[in-house]
Amino acid sequence: MARFTLPRDLYHGKGALEALKNFKGKKAVICVGGGSMKKFGFLDKAESYLKEAGMQVKIIDGIEPDPSVETVMKGAELMREFEPDWIVAIGGGSPIDAAKAMWIKYEHPDCTFEDMCKVFAIPQLRTKAHFCAVSSTSGTATEVTAFSVITDYEKGIKYPLADFEITPDVAIVDPELAQTMPKKLVAHTGMDALTHAIEAYVSTANNDFTDPLAIHAIEMIEKYLIKSYNGDKQARESMHNAQCLAGMAFSNALLGIVHSMAHKTGAAFADYGAHIIHGAANAMYLPKVIAFNAKDDTAKKRYADIVDYMEIIDKNASDDEKVDALIKYIRHMNEELNIPQCIMHYGQDSYPTEQGFVPENVFLDRLHDIAVNAVADACTGSNPRKPSVEEMEKLLKCCYYDTEVDF
Repeated sequence: MARFTLPRDLYHGKGALEALKNFKGKKAVICVGGGSMKKFGFLDKAESYLKEAGMQVKIIDGIEPDPSVETVMKGAELMREFEPDWIVAIGGGSPIDAAKAMWIKYEHPDCTFEDMCKVFAIPQLRTKAHFCAVSSTSGTATEVTAFSVITDYEKGIKYPLADFEITPDVAIVDPELAQTMPKKLVAHTGMDALTHAIEAYVSTANNDFTDPLAIHAIEMIEKYLIKSYNGDKQARESMHNAQCLAGMAFSNALLGIVHSMAHKTGAAFADYGAHIIHGAANAMYLPKVIAFNAKDDTAKKRYADIVDYMEIIDKNASDDEKVDALIKYIRHMNEELNIPQCIMHYGQDSYPTEQGFVPENVFLDRLHDIAVNAVADACTGSNPRKPSVEEMEKLLKCCYYDTEVDF
C-alpha cells in the first residue's frame, strides 16, 4: 500500500495571500527569513490579514538561509511561550523548513533533533496548531511537501526531515511574491524544481499519481525557466506553478541521490567560505547522476520517456541517445543560467559569487566522509541505482572535476 498526501487546501493565483483573512483561530505566529518579505510589503500584508481574521500575531524573523538546529530550537521556545494555533511560514524554503521543524518541537517538547531525523517517525501533530506555508521562491515547493531540511553546522551536514505529518495544512502559491526574486535565485530555484521533477519520475517510488505531476512540471520548466530568468513576468508566474507541481510529485514519489549529494556537500566546506547553494548543487550534480542511474535499464527507459515528452530529440532515437540528449540539455540550461558545471568551478571567476570556492585538497580530504553521509541520506533509498560508498566517492569526484561517469 502506498500513500499520496497533499495540503488540505491550496490557494493559488494573484492575490491568493488574502486567503489568510478567512483563517479561524486566536493566535498566529509568522515565521519569516531576511528582509525581502518585509521590504516588498508581504509580511505586513500577511500580518494585517491575520489580524483581520481576529488573531493576535507574533513574528519570528531573521531565519537564516539553510536554517540551523539552534534557530529551530529558539523558534520552538517562542512558540511555547506564545501558544499559537496557527503557524504561518512565509518566504523561501528556509523559513518554511525551519517553521516545520519548530512545529514539531512546539507540539512535542521532548522530541530531540535526532528524533526528528528518523524517517517517517514524527509523532502526530495538529494537537496545538495548524500550519500554513506561503512560498516566495519557485523551487523548493516545501509549501506542499512532507520534507524539511535543517543544517547541523557543528557537523557540517544538512539533514532532511521526512514525514507526512509535516505536510502543511494550507499552501498559498501567490505569484506576486515570486516576482521579487533576484536573477540568480530564479536560476537556482528553477534547477532545484527541475531536479525534483526528474528525480520523482525515475524514483523507485514513482506511481500513477505522481508521474503526471512530474512530467507536466518538466514540460513547464523546459518552456518557462529561461524566459523567467530573463525577466518575463508571465513565465515567472508559470514557473511558480511548475515548481509546486514538482513538489507534489516528489513529496509522494520521493527523490534520489542528486539530493543526497547536495544535502551532504552544501555545508561541508562552510568553514572555507564555500557554502554550495542547494539549487546550484542540484544543477551541477544532475547530469552526472543521470549518467550513473542510466546504467539501470528501468531508469534509462524513464529518462527516455522524459525526453520524449520534452521533444528535444527524435522519438525514434535509441534510449542511450535520449539519455545523452537529456544530459546535454541540462548542461546547456546551466550555461544559460550562469551555473557552473562542476564543484571545482563553483565560486571562481567564471561564476562570481560571495560564497567562495572549494579547494581541491579540502574536497579530497573530506570526500570519504561526505560519501558515507550521502549514501546514508534519506533520499538515497528511492534512487533507482544504489551506490556503494566507493561508487559515491567516484561520482562526487566526477561532480568536482566534471569528468565522465563510466562506472
